[in-house]
Amino acid sequence: MARVLVSGSSGLIGSALVPSLQAAGHEVARLVRRPTQAPNEIFWNPETGELDRAALEGFDAVIHLSGFGIAERRWNDEVKSLIRNSRVQSTKLLAEALTSLSVKPRVLASASAVGYYGDRGMEELSEESPPGKDFLSQVCQEWESAALSAASAGIRVVCCRLGVVLSERGGALAKMRLPFLLCLGGRIGSGQQYWSWIHHQDAVRAFLFVLDQEALAGPVNFTSPEPVTNAEFTRTLGRVLRRPTIFPMPRFAARLVFGEMADALFLSSARVRPKKLLDAGFNFDYPNLEAALRHLLQRPATT
Repeated sequence: MARVLVSGSSGLIGSALVPSLQAAGHEVARLVRRPTQAPNEIFWNPETGELDRAALEGFDAVIHLSGFGIAERRWNDEVKSLIRNSRVQSTKLLAEALTSLSVKPRVLASASAVGYYGDRGMEELSEESPPGKDFLSQVCQEWESAALSAASAGIRVVCCRLGVVLSERGGALAKMRLPFLLCLGGRIGSGQQYWSWIHHQDAVRAFLFVLDQEALAGPVNFTSPEPVTNAEFTRTLGRVLRRPTIFPMPRFAARLVFGEMADALFLSSARVRPKKLLDAGFNFDYPNLEAALRHLLQRPATT
């Protein structure tokens, strides 16, 4: 049994990760942003730098998931600042606190994203691939740099580059489901851009996996081994929901509706392979998109 500290425990991944850690026999505490007296909660405020360092003593592992939602609001300078600062400032604060402890955790698993790679077309990407140059890539580089600073104190740091996390409880799939059910679904732009995705259960299992794999450090891609193009994703979701997908969204329309975010999230192409996870022996429960969607949407295959 290990003592594990989790930030972002109420988010899409964190809300599933905490029960999984507890089911595996681990003792879990949460970093929370509200004043608390609960024994398994530790208050922090990354904006003001508040964090009780003494309360961090004795943890074996830390999983850091905090960050303002990238698709939460239409981007402007204020929102982009929130996206960057909520990740970079919180990670700097946490890494600095962990390095100051008398007994440091063995591992820090810090969330990152495949946005690190930028728009790369058909190129197959692994953890060794260089970064892109757009806004999200710059955020991911600063985010990972802040986490990796803890490695100087002997902490094993894993930067978990998440793809699009598919979940029935929220995120991208929840936002797409209604338009598709109303027969309004369709590809975005050319549809040839690659979307690297992961079933949320596989994402949770991957976090537990990297905690125990001493050889895993640095960037690790958390994506299915079978990335698909937007057109393939669209056809598959339509087939699972038994709905036509005849209403494409042209590139100009996506930019009109979503602004700069359209290029970064919907029109950008990242064909990412989870090389390190596969080489370490991780087995995906849902490597195939159709099987993943049928499980999440409770739509069994027809015979």
